[in-house]
Amino acid sequence: MTSDNFFEKLHKHYSDQLPFVAYRKPKETILNTLLQKDATLHSVTDFTECGFVLAPFDSHEKSVLIPMDHSDKIQCDSIISHPNESSQLELKSIQDQQTIHVKLVEKAIEEIKVKNLKKVVVSRSESISVSDSDPMRIFKNLLHTYPAAFVYFFYHPNVGLWLGATPETLLKIEGNRLNTMALAGTQKYKGTENVEWKDKEREEQQIVTEFIVDSLQQASDQVSVSEVKTVKAGNLLHLQTNISAQLNPKHSNLQLLLKNIHPTPAVCGIPRDEAIKFILNNENYNREFYTGFLGELNLWEKKSRNSNRRNVENDAYASVKKTTNLYVNLRCMQLKANQAILYVGGGITKDSIPKNEWEETVSKSEVIKSIL
Repeated sequence: MTSDNFFEKLHKHYSDQLPFVAYRKPKETILNTLLQKDATLHSVTDFTECGFVLAPFDSHEKSVLIPMDHSDKIQCDSIISHPNESSQLELKSIQDQQTIHVKLVEKAIEEIKVKNLKKVVVSRSESISVSDSDPMRIFKNLLHTYPAAFVYFFYHPNVGLWLGATPETLLKIEGNRLNTMALAGTQKYKGTENVEWKDKEREEQQIVTEFIVDSLQQASDQVSVSEVKTVKAGNLLHLQTNISAQLNPKHSNLQLLLKNIHPTPAVCGIPRDEAIKFILNNENYNREFYTGFLGELNLWEKKSRNSNRRNVENDAYASVKKTTNLYVNLRCMQLKANQAILYVGGGITKDSIPKNEWEETVSKSEVIKSIL
């Protein structure tokens, strides 16, 4: 299918107010979409379902599902390449937002010093008036600008319209093999990935790594952890550790894994219960699906022993495995009429400097603003 036909189908589904999701996985060129056949709002019950899931930050809230058996799946095997069209933004004064966020960070630091908290992630939302809020244009700009991210466009008339380009994998499961990452620490990219990291960022990243490894112990006797490396995501740099595990089918299921691992300290804090309590009591807005997770849930995927698609003989020996590919919903926005609502945050520890934490959220917001 050509990209023009692909986007024509998306546009018609959107005009008919029918649910769908379109997405491209990191470093791939294939665009996927699930076009739900009616407007029913489906939700996940135990994560044995098959389809595309959009889960909120608050695990007590329901996760939305675009089910495979109620949808048409189409693909477009082409690279979206076009000029980065722009729209006029109405940028209102952010002085009040800065004051509010700095006070929130100061409160978090005080809480860490006097209570059991080691780290808490605080965030904010920012609404921007956009002269041209065409979601198809924004989605194309995301695809063009962030080839190494998980880029998506999710719409349901009862949920809303969300778009994003997230650099962070929550977990990938193929058969009994699990891969995930710990991603934390942020600084601006200034032309090189060979940078110095402060103790605050290294401690923050280590907290996330230890939490994920501990969360996997019950489900696996074999957990491997890579060295920490610096990775680039848009105009930012982060610290990343790759983690893999061989799951024990007798002691693991996806629902339990997700309960143990989500939300990670990268988007919440540690201890988790205390961090969640602080966030819900002090952020003064509903994150909804920001810092939740999303992606393919229990899809059957054909894996060839040879990546050469023309090798028909070898393809006969390809295996079919159940796969799940879930990503943390970062670098995202919600569109409402002519408003783009952006969501940004950062991890706070005892060594945080409130002014620097504000500037980090500004840098993160620039990632999404750059494509509007």
